[in-house]
Amino acid sequence: MNFHDLHRPGDPLLLPNAWDYGSAAYLAAQGFPAIGTTSLGVAAVHGKPDAAGRTKAETIELAEAISGLGVLVTVDIEGGFSDDPAEVAGLVASLAALGVAGVNLEDGRPDGTLRPVELHQSIIEAAKGHGVFVNARTDTCWLRTGDTLERVRAYGHADGIFVPGLSDLQEIAEIAASTPLPLNVLHQPDGPGLARLAEAGVARVSTGSLLYRAALRAALAAALDVRGGQAPRMPTYAEIAELLPQ
Repeated sequence: MNFHDLHRPGDPLLLPNAWDYGSAAYLAAQGFPAIGTTSLGVAAVHGKPDAAGRTKAETIELAEAISGLGVLVTVDIEGGFSDDPAEVAGLVASLAALGVAGVNLEDGRPDGTLRPVELHQSIIEAAKGHGVFVNARTDTCWLRTGDTLERVRAYGHADGIFVPGLSDLQEIAEIAASTPLPLNVLHQPDGPGLARLAEAGVARVSTGSLLYRAALRAALAAALDVRGGQAPRMPTYAEIAELLPQ
């Protein structure tokens, strides 16, 4: 089965996100048909800021390392690590040559703005044509700016649409119905479960940075347990991002 076939509205693909070879290999061994990478986890492992275009080499290195695990791999390449469509095309072509099945391309920028619609459309177009599933992510909900439906429709030439930050089932169903492309949402511990998301027409549910943050929590809990301390709560994305070099 190819990666596209795993995206079924009403029967969504659960995509766990790894941050290094060990986490990817462990997830692959549990029978997940596909795994993704998380840019926060990759950035944190290498002591770099997330979503700042600073981890291109590390992302490629991880993709190469995990591409032989026997599962489909999709790679979070932030905004493509460039605003030049030709450079993005070259990156995606190189990932395709490694056997990568998909990429995730976001329109959010580190300064809290969105990449202009026309430019992101060009970036998506550049990523197409390499045999790789192009998941176009819009950060309208994440950054609380822009028009989500406008962006979803504008990115209709991608292979999939990703709108992280959605939790309202009615809004999710509206967005799913607005596009012929499979809709990807981000799992949120306090949000709807997989069954409810399936009913809303979702085709893919990603864990994003959740597993990495859960691993940090478990590590700290183990350390604190040695000295008799209480188990910590789950760190937020923002808390981890603040610890990274800026």
